[in-house]
Amino acid sequence: MYFKSRVEAGQKLAEQISAKYQGKQCAVVGLSDGGVMVGAQVATKLHCVLTMLLSEAIELPREPDAIAGITPDGSFSYNAAYSPGELEDLLGEYHSFIEQEKMNKLQELHRLVGHGGLIRKDLLRDHVVILVSDGLSNGFSLDIATQFLKPIHIEKLVIATPLASVPAVDRMHILGDDIYCLSVVEDYISTDHYYDTQDVPAHEQVVKTIEQILTHWKQQ
Repeated sequence: MYFKSRVEAGQKLAEQISAKYQGKQCAVVGLSDGGVMVGAQVATKLHCVLTMLLSEAIELPREPDAIAGITPDGSFSYNAAYSPGELEDLLGEYHSFIEQEKMNKLQELHRLVGHGGLIRKDLLRDHVVILVSDGLSNGFSLDIATQFLKPIHIEKLVIATPLASVPAVDRMHILGDDIYCLSVVEDYISTDHYYDTQDVPAHEQVVKTIEQILTHWKQQ
């Protein structure tokens, strides 16, 4: 399935999600700038808060997939695509490199947070948390997000995306209490490929979108 834009895809998701969660205490969390553009439609429909969880992937030389990811508060998660044996071997070889990359990525995240994008845990506590992506080629970003959410008491975890690969949908079923996916893609190319319009603005504008919805939500 192809979409005209992330706004259109978000509106379609919002219709499905609101049928069940309208009137509930919800919080929408975008997993990227594109995820925020989709999630904004869901948050507007549900009249709830919108925020974003920034994360950075830690990649190793000559490895096709990131080995781990980290969030601004230091929440750290290894990529479930690697088996325990593979992780043990890679950690033995790259332990010092990974530790240095953790520090580098944290510094980059703190720089971005300084320009907006810090997620507030108090806005998630005891809420139905709806993680929103604009497309999932794998479940790695979900692993990072659920690791971040572990210490927070939430009512339910909902995962929503316009499109996802088969492995990503499998991960959604494992991690989420409820899932919404408009299209399952067997041969996932890239997220941008499935949108006619590339409507992800600069990060600063995305932050303004979050702030506008938060201000509107506080006035409800």
